[in-house]
Amino acid sequence: MEPAEYDLMDAAEDGMWWYRAAHARVLDALRRRPGARGPLLDAGCGTGGLLRRLAEDLPDVAAVGLDFVPQAAGRAAAKSGRPVTAGDANRLPFPEASFGAAVSIDVICHAGVEPAQALAELHRVLRPGATLVLNLPAFEWLRSAHDLRVHNARRFTRESAAALLREAGFTAVEGRYWNSLLLPLMVLQRKVLQRRPDAPSDVTEFPPWLDRSLHAVSELERWLGGRGLPMPAGGSVLMTATRP
Repeated sequence: MEPAEYDLMDAAEDGMWWYRAAHARVLDALRRRPGARGPLLDAGCGTGGLLRRLAEDLPDVAAVGLDFVPQAAGRAAAKSGRPVTAGDANRLPFPEASFGAAVSIDVICHAGVEPAQALAELHRVLRPGATLVLNLPAFEWLRSAHDLRVHNARRFTRESAAALLREAGFTAVEGRYWNSLLLPLMVLQRKVLQRRPDAPSDVTEFPPWLDRSLHAVSELERWLGGRGLPMPAGGSVLMTATRP
């Protein structure tokens, strides 16, 4: 990830609609499938927005973080009040069966991460019965300048992500697309309005009225999903799996 993206993330992740929506969906997945007893790992925690939300919403779970960039790990520890380790998702610096659950937002897609190796490492450090929640960018045809800025090397379908999880030994694999109702606007923004490679980051401050509107649409979609309405496509895919 470009260094400037960490600054943008740090400033935006507590309030920007996309982060709020992503964090809410991760928590929904953990409530549906709590996993095994034990600490929870946020693998690739960035500057700590989700880690703080986990600490606030799941106070009985000992959440810890890991990020490859030491400066980001330091920011995450300061923001969340939780322990954060600087380390590599390809070689997690934790013993086997250390965690009862793990989450990871937009990490397996990163150019510096080898998906099969990172998933094998998550399988290794999770306890039997543990839950893994991954958020991933969806569909290669949605690739844009933002992917270059955050060093995304790959985007996924629900099927391709599920195949990787099963190959790594995970079971009960479930995938849900989200950011679906806003997908037409995402296509317009990425493929028409900002096609040039030097386009600005998607992580930006929106006018308050627009941020509220986008969040309201995302919450409507979340409500519909919670009542069993499947989304056939979306800008992201949230995967949930169990470590047997």
